[in-house]
Amino acid sequence: MTLAYAHESTLEWRKANRAKAVAGRTITAKIKRCEGPGKPSRWESFKVEVAPNENVISLLQKIAANPVTTDGKTSTPVVWDSGCLEEVCGACTMVINGSVRQSCSCLIDEYAPRDGDTLTLEPMSKFPVIRDLWVDRARLFHSLKRVNAWVPIDSTASLGAGPREDQDTQSTRYAISECMSCGCCLEACPQFMLEPDASEWDSAFIGAHAIAQARLFNLHETGKNLKDQRLDELMGPGGVSDCGNAQNCVKVCPKGVPLTESIAAVGRGVVLHSIAKFFRGK
Repeated sequence: MTLAYAHESTLEWRKANRAKAVAGRTITAKIKRCEGPGKPSRWESFKVEVAPNENVISLLQKIAANPVTTDGKTSTPVVWDSGCLEEVCGACTMVINGSVRQSCSCLIDEYAPRDGDTLTLEPMSKFPVIRDLWVDRARLFHSLKRVNAWVPIDSTASLGAGPREDQDTQSTRYAISECMSCGCCLEACPQFMLEPDASEWDSAFIGAHAIAQARLFNLHETGKNLKDQRLDELMGPGGVSDCGNAQNCVKVCPKGVPLTESIAAVGRGVVLHSIAKFFRGK
């Protein structure tokens, strides 16, 4: 199945489920909970009445207002992370019915359309759990630091108009720039493993998001001043050669960022960079 066909099939499935959603139904929210780092996890279930077009964040807010489990026990409000509520900040990523995605844009009509359906919510497994559905994504941002994912500037003084950019490069860079550092690609990646010890982060696989961001800034006329440093980092342990080409990342990316295309482009760049270094004797 091609990626385009798979995406189309997913959209059709979501539309079909939304069309048969029952109004005023009651569903069961099965949530994996954890009191804090290093503590054991447990499952709790809550009966919740949902209205049409509600998202998962709305469901969690209802549980927070009345945290009583299906067996009648009073629990604590479920903890989760969120910011913009419009699929821009990337903070509310979680595993919903076994699939990683943004919870703010996840409609219950699509994932639990019938009365009595169960909606399963879990935290991402590739990041340390802070509490319940809230995880620590520090390693994700550390990977961006590894590849200098920014445009270097000398000062904030006006230097006049910047370099002109052709339309093709602009279109490529715009698609990559939509990345919101949500972590979906890392959760789905078989090469990206949970590394709670920060001392291991610099040698573990860096992830598709950071590789794509390296390409984004290497294509920038000012950003490419750090191109060699980025490619040096991606030549080392945990760099682009550690990608197993599973292509799970691009399938789950909520923004459709061309991740596998970027990995291939950076891979070619790394090869050319290593050849150039060999002949320069560096």
